[in-house]
Amino acid sequence: MRLLITGASGRLGRMAADHVLTRIAPEDLILATRTPEALSAYARRGVEVREADFERPQTLKAAFEGASRALLISTDALGRRGGQHGAAVDAAVGAGVGFVAYTSFVLAGAERPSFVDAEHIETEAHIRASGLEWCFLRNFPYADNELGPMRDALDRGELVTNTGAGETAFVARADCAAAAAAVLCGEGHAGRTYHVTGPQLIDAEARAAIFSEVGGRPVTVTQVDDETLAREISQAGGPPLEVARQIAGGVGRATRDGYFAVRTDAVEKLTGRPARSLRTVLESAL
Repeated sequence: MRLLITGASGRLGRMAADHVLTRIAPEDLILATRTPEALSAYARRGVEVREADFERPQTLKAAFEGASRALLISTDALGRRGGQHGAAVDAAVGAGVGFVAYTSFVLAGAERPSFVDAEHIETEAHIRASGLEWCFLRNFPYADNELGPMRDALDRGELVTNTGAGETAFVARADCAAAAAAVLCGEGHAGRTYHVTGPQLIDAEARAAIFSEVGGRPVTVTQVDDETLAREISQAGGPPLEVARQIAGGVGRATRDGYFAVRTDAVEKLTGRPARSLRTVLESAL
């Protein structure tokens, strides 16, 4: 049985590949990426590296050939990834893959979906209708992505946010990778949806306190509305204002509505070790 990981040259993909290689022989792993040259070190170890460019669907079926189980890592092409994922699922079916684990997002189960998660909802529906056995890994917001906001908050002396009193169970990317590898390599996960969370529910005040303690400088909290935060994100070199509005509004509303205020033991159950805390992730990144 051969296993396949898409998006394998990205951070999550590499971490997942490293975990998988502790469980199976290199020749039983296929890494699919649009930049095969970036994975030359894995190829030298005996892993088969294949081109799979989600912007060029004609590359996908050959990439999936011979794989029994696949980890489909969602792309970062906002606005285009629904079609990209659908083409990859169709290619997997055409190549005879039997099981797909998909890295989704917690809001794929929300009653009020936003721009951020609509494509995850579309992908989950496509997978369910495909006839494949499946498992959805609904990852919560990455703790790793708080490094930039922490540095900005330390420089400014304030954390500017639109999350109100909402809480989030930030999860380490490394824990998401370990959980994904466990599902890809293991049995008994078909038809399951895992909410992959960190160990703590953290609101804006607690987040600012962690930033302050890790960075050694005081940080206060300034709550703003969605529009103000979107403009600040866009003006600071982020996406265009309309996209920033959808991201800031979607994530802010979801946090305020409590969709991220969920804490599970999925990481520990799947990997055998406790999930890392936001503080641990930030301290290790400095």
